[in-house]
Amino acid sequence: MLQPSDSQKSQSSSNQSFAPPRAVAVPVEQATIGRSLVIKGEISGSESLYIDGKVEGSITLTDSRVTIGRNGSVAANISAREVVILGKVHGNIQVSDRLDIRSEGSLTGDVITQRISVEDGAILKGSVQVRASEQKHAQGQVKSAITEQPKAAAAVAGA
Repeated sequence: MLQPSDSQKSQSSSNQSFAPPRAVAVPVEQATIGRSLVIKGEISGSESLYIDGKVEGSITLTDSRVTIGRNGSVAANISAREVVILGKVHGNIQVSDRLDIRSEGSLTGDVITQRISVEDGAILKGSVQVRASEQKHAQGQVKSAITEQPKAAAAVAGA
């Protein structure tokens, strides 16, 4: 019977060493409105949007991110999961997750959000309404339903 030599043993054991698999990043689909483009009307869809041009109208991307670049100028109401402002926005913003206004960004309009971040130097003119997350709200409803059930059972038993 053939026995592998010591050098073959070390090679085979080193070849069999386990390396953890690397996480493969899924490319994020993002549409871009370039700095020379002007769009008037409604924008809606399901992918992220980067605006470096001029947009007038309304933007509805409820499950995506809208980023207004440094050269971007938006005169529109925006409804999205997340909004990042580096340029100028005139209009109301409603986001389900967070609004981020960077130092060179400006927003004139009312905001409804769960989280907000405004860097030093950013301009914000308008009202801000911060709402509790839907998960916290749903947990509160479950707790109140649990505490109300024994009361209801006691009322039925007493009848």
